[in-house]
Amino acid sequence: MSVVKHFVTEAVKKTEIDEFMRNEFERAGYGGVDIAKTPLGTHVVVYAMRPGLIIGRGGETIRELATTLEQNFQLPNPQISVAEIEIPEHNAYVIASRVTSALKRGVHFRRAGFWALQQVMESGALGVEIIISGKLRTERARYEKFKDGYIPKSGEPALRQLHKAELHVQLKPGMFGIKVRIMPPDAQFPDQVQIIEETPPEATETPEKTEPAAKPEAIEAEEKGETAETVETSETTETATETVKEEPKEPQK
Repeated sequence: MSVVKHFVTEAVKKTEIDEFMRNEFERAGYGGVDIAKTPLGTHVVVYAMRPGLIIGRGGETIRELATTLEQNFQLPNPQISVAEIEIPEHNAYVIASRVTSALKRGVHFRRAGFWALQQVMESGALGVEIIISGKLRTERARYEKFKDGYIPKSGEPALRQLHKAELHVQLKPGMFGIKVRIMPPDAQFPDQVQIIEETPPEATETPEKTEPAAKPEAIEAEEKGETAETVETSETTETATETVKEEPKEPQK
């Protein structure tokens, strides 16, 4: 198998797994899947708003899912973990599924689009774009775009930090497609400039005079003893000098 064919096969397999899980766990608020190969097998992370429905009672549902992935999709030794979606409005899969469910209930596409747009922007996202395509009002297919905030179209932020999802729904006029792009609030851009203001220098304070530290009693006693001895020695020397001066000289013969 060539390298190109290998990657195409892996991409098709991931799309099939994604579609299978979306249909299987629609009630659980399915929000996407990450598949990574490890030396011990395949690590699968499933994102959902209600993880309990995927795990099941006593882990029964998740064990059945592991068996299905291994038999039907040839994933070697799948290790499945479920992660809860903290903010559903920042997940593109969740927003796209909400729009599709609204269209199934007969809600007008413009109302569904603006409703989803308002929900995402109120949650704090930097930008969102929703595209609904199909036979919207006439027999000729077209698309309508709902956009708010900042959505980069190219570059590293668009590849690494933009959340994308694409879903399809079968309605009476035909097949409708929903594309959702969301820029999360914690995204960092290479052209973002941050200005740091300099703080004014603090006023110079005059250093206070510090008193010398108290010396231990033993050292003070020793110093006092040495001082007393020095004073006594100097007094003895002065007395001896005066005595020598007062002695009369003997007359010369």
